Amino acid sequence: MTIGVVVFPGSNCDRDVRWAIEGCLGAPTRFLWHETRDLTGLEAVILPGGFSYGDYLRCGAIARFAPVLQSLVDFVDQGKKVLGICNGFQVLTELGLLPGALTRNRDLHFICEPALLSVSSSRSPWLAPYPRGETLVLPIAHGEGRFQCSSDTLKKLEDEDSIALRYQNNPNGSISNIAGITNAKGNVLGLMPHPERACDPLTGGIDGKEILKALIS
Repeated sequence: MTIGVVVFPGSNCDRDVRWAIEGCLGAPTRFLWHETRDLTGLEAVILPGGFSYGDYLRCGAIARFAPVLQSLVDFVDQGKKVLGICNGFQVLTELGLLPGALTRNRDLHFICEPALLSVSSSRSPWLAPYPRGETLVLPIAHGEGRFQCSSDTLKKLEDEDSIALRYQNNPNGSISNIAGITNAKGNVLGLMPHPERACDPLTGGIDGKEILKALIS
């Protein structure tokens, strides 16, 4: 199966994702330039981290109108998997495939460090191998990773068991310590930590490997 990796002007983790998928999991990838609408032959798509369109307006706000993302909405409706990492998570919220918004970190600083995370839901394939409460360590690198939403949206996320990951030591002020969420169907996951940077014991551990494996399972 082939995994699509979207490339926006300003993406800087697309090659990291390709390395992780091909090098660690042995699955082929295909770069998807932001102007394409062709997702044929793909079983899953990743929106990587970076600064799509320079984040000049608001993180993910311009990317939300890219032709490739118009095709992505139908792709999700077909039940296929989409993973948004860091800026990719921001894009998914702007597109409306995930609720809430990612805003400036609480202390207005860029944060780059390993983050201790707790698995909050294993109902979706992304975290199925992990029991609820399992601790993972994944790196974060963001300036606008503070997840915010209304109280009604938070209740809905909790009722649907859609909060996938929570920070153990909330570094950015996210509501309810949220680090990652899924849609109601469970085929879309957005998270601020970088699983592709935790797929090799020599480069930062392997806690991200199972999340990426879900793309090809």
